[in-house]
Amino acid sequence: MTRNMQVSVRAATAAAVIAAVAATVSCSSGPPVSPASSTAASAPASTASPTSAPTALQRFDSEGLRADFERTAKEVLVPGAMVLLETPEGTLTASYGTGTRGAERPVSMADHIRVGSVTKTWTTTVILQLVQEGKLALGDPVSKYRPDVPNGDGITLEQLLTMRSGLFNYTETLELNSAMDKEPRREWKPEELLALGFAHPPYFAPGQGFHYSNTNTVLLGLIAEKVAGKPLGDLFKERIFQPLGLKGTVFPDISSNSIPQPHPQGYFYGDNVLTMTNPALPEDMQKEAAAGTLAPNDVTDVNPSWAWAAGSGISTTTDLKILGEALVNGKLLDAGLQQQRLDSVIPTNPENPDRASYGWGIAKFGKLYGHTGELPGFNTFMGSDPANGVTLVVWTNLAPAADGRDPAVTIARSLIGKVYQAGS
Repeated sequence: MTRNMQVSVRAATAAAVIAAVAATVSCSSGPPVSPASSTAASAPASTASPTSAPTALQRFDSEGLRADFERTAKEVLVPGAMVLLETPEGTLTASYGTGTRGAERPVSMADHIRVGSVTKTWTTTVILQLVQEGKLALGDPVSKYRPDVPNGDGITLEQLLTMRSGLFNYTETLELNSAMDKEPRREWKPEELLALGFAHPPYFAPGQGFHYSNTNTVLLGLIAEKVAGKPLGDLFKERIFQPLGLKGTVFPDISSNSIPQPHPQGYFYGDNVLTMTNPALPEDMQKEAAAGTLAPNDVTDVNPSWAWAAGSGISTTTDLKILGEALVNGKLLDAGLQQQRLDSVIPTNPENPDRASYGWGIAKFGKLYGHTGELPGFNTFMGSDPANGVTLVVWTNLAPAADGRDPAVTIARSLIGKVYQAGS
């Protein structure tokens, strides 16, 4: 899912992004955007049950939506983008641009893209399935499975799921960002990632705050493997991909930096260290990018193992639609635990209930449940509103934009504002 950029924030893009998107779904005043995001948020993230009364939708204007999609994609300078919007009023499937800069092949529904933190929904779903089977308990201390975790006796599995453990986010370390720039095809082992995070003090005591941290999800992935006795990729196939019929979804081995064909190239400006604390390029470079005199780097072949259970997955537009709907319609969990998962979504700041919301590996964007994902070269938005029958998937093959925005999220936010009635 969270707007940390490049490595330091790319797979860690959930909380602030949620705040940014919430502005387009609801219309009351709300929280300011985190400093890492360049767009304003202005609405509380509702935690209403998916069985609540439908919110009125605007008249479905296919041509207007398509024009808005193309305008916003051009604004954020993406080489290519794809959108799939489905509502009871109509469906929009549209592409923009090309998969390779300077080439003629347009992007398509069949393209495979790196989905970043959407992978977190897979890892956390497997954990919840193991809870459902009685093999884990949400209240278990993490030390039961990993005695080396700082504050492990006081951190519960649920706090890992909700980003409230306090564990330091390894993707915010200079060590990882520097290594990503110098050795983009390096194979990272999960234990190496944890070591980076554990070398830094926790942000806060367990349960005493919210901080989006990939360390949490890597730990959950290792715990799932230990308890189930199988590699994480096998667990995803058996428990998520095959039951849902996801034909184009892949969890790559840590040795793989390839993407199944067909696929677009992924691009981003600058490098990881340059954008580690601020995703926006320096102003002079932004002007060069807008003028077309600064080209983004092709980072398609960067090994995503640095994100592992937190963000190395690959999928397609159609599969993301199926997955986004399954996260809210109960196809992956029993009814009781499914409802608890939706109800787990609470404000990331208890002192400001209008702030962005996050729960058991799932976020809330106004009316839509889902997740965002970003890692070098690719940005994804996946959301589904079961009460109103709305599903939206957007991806781009540039991340972040030169001005620091999440391109797919920026597009999604604009479209959502034209789907729901004002004031709903």
